[in-house]
Amino acid sequence: MDVHTIEGSVGMSDVEKAHAADLQTQGPHDVSYLKYWVDEAQGKIFCLVDAPDAESAATVHREAHGLVADEIYQVSEGA
Repeated sequence: MDVHTIEGSVGMSDVEKAHAADLQTQGPHDVSYLKYWVDEAQGKIFCLVDAPDAESAATVHREAHGLVADEIYQVSEGA
């Protein structure tokens, strides 16, 4: 799970475009951006990604749109 903090607010349409760019870029990196959540007022974006490592996930964001996450957490799915 990665977390982006954008100064000020963030628009859902901008996040949708960035996610679409991730989907177009992810294949060669063995990465799968699965889902995202947005807190528009607080400028927070949370991305659920399946990746071999944090650097691969960051590389996709960097190549797709340049908005690299501020934090990346390895998470496990619960019940």
